Amino acid sequence: MNSDVKENDVKDSGVKNSSAMKTAAGYAAGLLFGLGLAVSGMTDPARVVGFLDLAGAWDPTLIFVLGGAVVTTFIGYRLVFKRSAPLLGGAFQLPTKQELDTRLLGGAAMFGIGWGLSGYCPGPAIASIGGLSLPLLAMLVTMVLGWFAAKRLA
Repeated sequence: MNSDVKENDVKDSGVKNSSAMKTAAGYAAGLLFGLGLAVSGMTDPARVVGFLDLAGAWDPTLIFVLGGAVVTTFIGYRLVFKRSAPLLGGAFQLPTKQELDTRLLGGAAMFGIGWGLSGYCPGPAIASIGGLSLPLLAMLVTMVLGWFAAKRLA
């Protein structure tokens, strides 16, 4: 009887450790992403708007950030998909939908308009919360309103 209790305890602790590892990996990835955004200048809306202003005073420095992201993703996907399953999960969760529809195109257009007007996309906006300003607050409020509107329209 005692060995059964110990065996169940070991099984339960394995589940807890797996959950803790997923949480720790998520926090580590988020911290690395946020630091990368801050170091690269993606949290500076003036730099982002300057990058998007092709007809004016164009600031091409963010091309290196985008290029680094593309190269990292290209290599990372090839390495990851050589595995049969993720390190901390049962199976890869990949999108199955492959067609473009009005919801996807409309959402992409709204994202682009919001990014161009505010200089923030969601990742850098959340990474910038420590230095909250009125434009950042306005962007975050409209982003949350957009989430609710999308849920209602779905």
